[in-house]
Amino acid sequence: MVENLYLRLAYSPGKQRNDENKKRTVLGNFTTSHELFEQKVEFPNINFEEVATATNNFSDSNMLGKGGFGKVYKGKLEGGKEVAVKRLGTGSTQGVEHFTNEVVLIAKLQHKNLVRLLGCCIHGEEKLLIYEYLPNRSLDYFLFDDSKKSMLDWRTRFNIIKGVARGLVYLHQDSRMTIIHRDLKASNILLDEEMSPKISDFGMARIFGSNQHQANTKHVVGTYGYMSPEYAMEGIFSVKSDTYSFGVLVLELISGSKISSPHLTMDFPNLIARAWSLWKDGNAEDFVDSIILESYPISEFLLCIHLGLLCVQEDPSARPFMSSVVAMLENETTARPTPKQPAYFVPRNYMAEGARQDANKSVNSMSLTTLQGR
Repeated sequence: MVENLYLRLAYSPGKQRNDENKKRTVLGNFTTSHELFEQKVEFPNINFEEVATATNNFSDSNMLGKGGFGKVYKGKLEGGKEVAVKRLGTGSTQGVEHFTNEVVLIAKLQHKNLVRLLGCCIHGEEKLLIYEYLPNRSLDYFLFDDSKKSMLDWRTRFNIIKGVARGLVYLHQDSRMTIIHRDLKASNILLDEEMSPKISDFGMARIFGSNQHQANTKHVVGTYGYMSPEYAMEGIFSVKSDTYSFGVLVLELISGSKISSPHLTMDFPNLIARAWSLWKDGNAEDFVDSIILESYPISEFLLCIHLGLLCVQEDPSARPFMSSVVAMLENETTARPTPKQPAYFVPRNYMAEGARQDANKSVNSMSLTTLQGR
């Protein structure tokens, strides 16, 4: 829960007089679920009327997408700068926590593979987050659409894999804080004009203390298929939870299919099961998306499916740290462990069609299954 959240308006010192008169939002003395932080975060507070005008009064024609915490709109500020505006739902405690997490975390983070927060707006019950606008939307917009996925050749997919990995290394160990994203998935990977990836949506993220390695929660949040076994079943999360989600993302990028794709057969309840079965039988090439068959170097593909399977190991200690993943991606000769048989989730009342229709199913009806060789 978010407690002791306060806002005040202050002048920014040490700047020219015009800049000194710009109001800036400052947040401090806030509590997240696991840590108490007494820090102050400053960044531009953008006028509500300006944001409303920029988005044509939050017109449906400007809407880029929507999720559990609100909607995202395209806007154009005075001066012509294009932005993406996240408008959080009103009257929700979770919405307040989501807003606070985004503000506090992204305002302190700077990395080319993380989305950039430009400012915020608090106006009565309205809570708005203003981000850089990324013209190519999110990864899932291309990857899971047969008419668009040809835009993602192997070189682009491999660069996305490496970029997301570098972004996670920054979150886990290179920034001033250890940050667990907790909701890494294709729809939260945004693409810039060069199709370079930027991790977005930090509303569910958590910060760890310097000596903290894992945490527990009774309120499991995230997306079915991307959640690690220990998190979905026990509420335990760590940097290795993000590693698991990254592994799922890698397998999706290689295959061009969702983790719970309806194209899978009864033999393969999800993508992890299919990847493991083909890899262990020496038929890993059958896993690759047919659209990129002519463009992928076999060595890079084999490296990525190997890494994907390592990252989705059932035992968190068997998953590599993201720094090791980056090292393996950048040097194919780097030694890498052999993946063991993974575990995967299926709904307890598993049915081929129904189970795969919704990748956002609640974890309340999940069970852990070990894949058996055929």
